[in-house]
Amino acid sequence: MIFKFLFKHQALLILSILLFFGRSASAIIINYGKTGKIDYNLKAGTFNVSDGTNQLLLNGFSQAEYQKTLLSSKTYDKINYTQTPIKNRFGTGIQHIFWLRKNGLPTMQQIFYTYTDKNYFIIEIALQGVGLSINHMVPLNGNLIDQEHTDTPTSLFVPFDNDTFISYNTVSLKANVSNPSAEVSALYHDQSRNGFVIGSIDHSNWKTGIITAMDNDKKIGIQAICGYTEESITRDKIPHGYLSGNSISSAKVFFGAFDDWRLGMETYAKLNRISEPPIVFKWNKATPVGWNSWGAMQEKITLEKANQVTDFFADSLKKFRSGGVAYIDLDSYWDNLLKGGLTGDYSKLKAFADHAKSKGLKPGIYWAPFVDWGFAGGGNRKAEGTDYTFGEMWTKVGAGYHDIDGARALDPTHPGTQQRIATVIKKFKECGFEMIKIDFLGHAAIESNHFYDPKITTGMQAYKVGMEFLLKQLDGKMLIYAAISPNLASGRYVHVRRIACDAFKSIKDTEYTLNSVGNGWWQTYLYDYIDADHVVFSDQSDQENTARFLSAIVTGTCITGDDFSRKGKWTSTARRLLNNTKILKILEDGKAFVPVEGNRGKSASQLFVKQVGNVKYLAIFNYGDEAKDFKIDFSRIGLKADKLYSAENLISQKVESFKNYQTLNLTGKDALLLKIMVKP
Repeated sequence: MIFKFLFKHQALLILSILLFFGRSASAIIINYGKTGKIDYNLKAGTFNVSDGTNQLLLNGFSQAEYQKTLLSSKTYDKINYTQTPIKNRFGTGIQHIFWLRKNGLPTMQQIFYTYTDKNYFIIEIALQGVGLSINHMVPLNGNLIDQEHTDTPTSLFVPFDNDTFISYNTVSLKANVSNPSAEVSALYHDQSRNGFVIGSIDHSNWKTGIITAMDNDKKIGIQAICGYTEESITRDKIPHGYLSGNSISSAKVFFGAFDDWRLGMETYAKLNRISEPPIVFKWNKATPVGWNSWGAMQEKITLEKANQVTDFFADSLKKFRSGGVAYIDLDSYWDNLLKGGLTGDYSKLKAFADHAKSKGLKPGIYWAPFVDWGFAGGGNRKAEGTDYTFGEMWTKVGAGYHDIDGARALDPTHPGTQQRIATVIKKFKECGFEMIKIDFLGHAAIESNHFYDPKITTGMQAYKVGMEFLLKQLDGKMLIYAAISPNLASGRYVHVRRIACDAFKSIKDTEYTLNSVGNGWWQTYLYDYIDADHVVFSDQSDQENTARFLSAIVTGTCITGDDFSRKGKWTSTARRLLNNTKILKILEDGKAFVPVEGNRGKSASQLFVKQVGNVKYLAIFNYGDEAKDFKIDFSRIGLKADKLYSAENLISQKVESFKNYQTLNLTGKDALLLKIMVKP
């Protein structure tokens, strides 16, 4: 019976393919999810997408630039269709291929992937020909259909990286407004939370831009452009590199419509994790917590000061641990402890690492492996541990090089860059470091005229080469933390990624960090952990310190940053906040809180929630100078409107009843964290 069924199934499949090649049908209907449908017009080379009776996308089509001409699926005159059952990391489903042909043009394939019970689909395109050279492909172009005509939709801007204090942004999409975003965007309504999520799910070859725009007739256009560069977003000063060969594929692009755009973003992040699974070793230890020197000590690092910080953690912050562990990490200027430069005497660094271990702590170090800080000294300087000069290793961009943040990019494919990395990482391992913070990784992803390795032709390919080489040198010996780095492409290479740029002690630092968390919390499913950067208390008010501390808890980890080698208000603040075990317990699962509200522009959601078993945590932030009342709508935070709850303030440790539309007052620059029991 089984063989009879399989034979019948295969026969039907072959028959359907033959019919489609014979052009017996003018339309192909592809079903996905429970009620999703892709209606492909074989005569026009376009497709519409719907969910039940709701139209989602009209006049969808694909494009690719070939010999300086923009080809469109709409210009081909022969279109055939095949389908193949698939089973891969995404699940069980069907691969649908539309073959587009026209004399004198390369064959275009539009490839749709649908999976059983998944309310989204994935699309990519490919060009096939002889000796192709392509740097611009658009798998998805068309008009999104907004069902909520009475409310202005919000378009989400996601940065390519977290450099230059860039912010996420939510843009009200009105007539003649365009919002380009890196790799992914959401178009949603804040009150209903209904929305679309569109984004690339692989990043090994292409930088992808997602462009949402409303024209003068209030039609909403969407484009997913593989080969997207824009200096203000991707940092590139030259066009995207070309991919060459007889078959060129775009990135795969995710498309979904969701009742809650936040669920859509989390689904998107999880698919990225599946599409590009981690090659960094599996982290099976506790959520990282600890200290980093850049918060306050910065260039004043000495062995004595570093050891004093270690002693403060051992003596005064005994409860500030996760799984019994805390990291003490030396940031930039750790070379103050060197003699003879990067190839010299590391004995003081080893002494620091040994002292940290003797106190039950784990030592960490910092490095930026793909940049040259001394480029102003000229290109004839010998690169440490190599026979190459820095000038030979610089990434070539246009008529010059790539300079940003005061550093010049090094070609990740160059043997000199790699030999230098191998030299320094070997020293770190000999010292016994158990954590490394790597920085300015975006320099490794920049587009170049040409890379040392001629097989590498795009910035993302170079990034892959550089990061894979770095991981090989680290050899699974350290927790890997990325600071400035590409948002999406770094997921497979590191355990922890900083969610924003540097943040220090003020309420504005807290708001800046939470802008990234409130719009990028979904990266908690792309990385093992996301981090809020070093938490600095300094001599700020107790309220401002509370807000800064809770911004880290909301993000999912906690790295503090005061100079604990000396006494001050920050030491007593640290003892009070960092030893709060009820709050530290929230970090056990390492996951970020979810924003309650979107559509805050470059500001941040003021409310964040997290569910852990029968407990719901609610964090509230007042970014303003004046006191503010917050009226809590249970329907927005997932509580039952007719139920009275018990809520514990984890800062004051007071327990009070909590009801729907209850007003909570917060003083200026303050925050609170409630633990709400939600047992059935």
